[in-house]
Amino acid sequence: QLRLVESGGGLVQPGGSLRLSCTASGSTLDLYAIGWFRQPPGKQREGVSCIRSGGEFTAYAGSVKGRFIISRDNARNTVYLQMNSLEPEDTAVYYCGAGWECGDILDSDDMNFWGKGTRVTVSS
Repeated sequence: QLRLVESGGGLVQPGGSLRLSCTASGSTLDLYAIGWFRQPPGKQREGVSCIRSGGEFTAYAGSVKGRFIISRDNARNTVYLQMNSLEPEDTAVYYCGAGWECGDILDSDDMNFWGKGTRVTVSS
């Protein structure tokens, strides 16, 4: 059974950066597409980014394109989300998911396994 653990969240000022990590155990991550999703306070979960198993394709939500970068290190069983130029609107709990699909539409239904999330707060 694949287990995912997110880390790297915290409090950051607007304009700052954070790097989130999603580390897998129980199976090799290179079998799966990985997606990052987030749930802002009082709102529904939304897609942020995803990357296919080989890293050859990535997708981003319009709100983060140009600011966030997804990458993966399959040898370390880890996927990263580099978040730059953070805005208060990026405040959310960030989740990583693993599944078989990563396309232009970021759909949480494509994910079969989930981590428990890491909280990101962007505030001065």
